[in-house]
Amino acid sequence: MASKSSTTILCIFLLFLCLSGSSAFPNWWRKKQYQPCKRLVLYFHDIIYNGKNAKNATAAIIGEPAGANKLILAGQNHFGNLVAFDDPITIDNNLHSPPVGRAQGFYLYDRKDIFTAWVAFTFVLNTTDYQGTINFAGADPLMEKTRDISVIGGTGDFFMARGVATLMTDAFEGEVYFRLQVDIKLYECW
Repeated sequence: MASKSSTTILCIFLLFLCLSGSSAFPNWWRKKQYQPCKRLVLYFHDIIYNGKNAKNATAAIIGEPAGANKLILAGQNHFGNLVAFDDPITIDNNLHSPPVGRAQGFYLYDRKDIFTAWVAFTFVLNTTDYQGTINFAGADPLMEKTRDISVIGGTGDFFMARGVATLMTDAFEGEVYFRLQVDIKLYECW
């Protein structure tokens, strides 16, 4: 049979468990709400080469399904197309604003039934405010209004950065041009 002191300890423990989920319990006992240590909002502008825009193109189809054309994205949600890019990054959504860096990487359209891609790219930033790179990778379900991808590292001012980048398609013109807003929230900063 349990003693009176062990019953008291058990009751205190159960009370503690009940209160830990309650709003009456002090904030410092609850799970910490993480705030980003650094946040940037940037835009990158992608202009796919279509055989006529070599002077302005910043991206090119480098892989395609068998029998497809490298100048036109494939049917079935572009499944099988692999696109490499070297896009300008701006601090506003104007393509003609002075670039603060380059977005370099690729995207692979990876599903037939849904318009989606897998992306891996690096922001190479060279401004008076930021010097260095930020690396990104993840699935990009393009039909979602916003989608998150992982920040998996960086160099310079972003040395070993970790976090989340929320992508939002800000504009697109057919299958030649699109602009992404990238809201970068870093949770590990050195």
